[in-house]
Amino acid sequence: MALALSALLFLAPAARAAEIDAPLQAVIAQYVQPFLEDAALIAAIKAQNDVTSRYDDARINELDAMWQAEIGATEIPTITPVWDNPVADALRAEVASSGGLIREILVMDARGLNVAVSSVTSDYWQGDEAKYLETYARGPDAVHIGDVEFDESSQVYMQQLSLSIADPQSGAVIGALTVGLDAERLQ
Repeated sequence: MALALSALLFLAPAARAAEIDAPLQAVIAQYVQPFLEDAALIAAIKAQNDVTSRYDDARINELDAMWQAEIGATEIPTITPVWDNPVADALRAEVASSGGLIREILVMDARGLNVAVSSVTSDYWQGDEAKYLETYARGPDAVHIGDVEFDESSQVYMQQLSLSIADPQSGAVIGALTVGLDAERLQ
């Protein structure tokens, strides 16, 4: 795992590698790197990419609106496949095992649509956000470190760490992963 982390840091863009401090390196090594290599996660992203690669912008906007309308509802047919699957279960287990350090994890496909989430996000499409634009579009080993922001819903200061996910066989970027961290626990 240390070799994989070293490769990740070496291949990351120079500006980003310099920004990855020791606490974030530890998060990558302990919590993130295993997901980047997880066969079930890779398979789930590839399967969703097979479907969503045919979506146009209108379909993505329609699905995003449906997702947002379902938040808090009893019937959630758009959210359920993303929330209730083995990869999402693994994400929730990782959040639970982190001792409060990790507050959320989400996995995105090649279009920026959620594949699996540890908790329901405010929208289905992340494709217009830095967590996707600064990772997926930048290629393998891209890292985006978000600003520390106060999260009203959880009442904690959060920081998002996002990385591109590559197909281990082809090396092609297939999606991205974002980890929402309790910034105060990173000290």
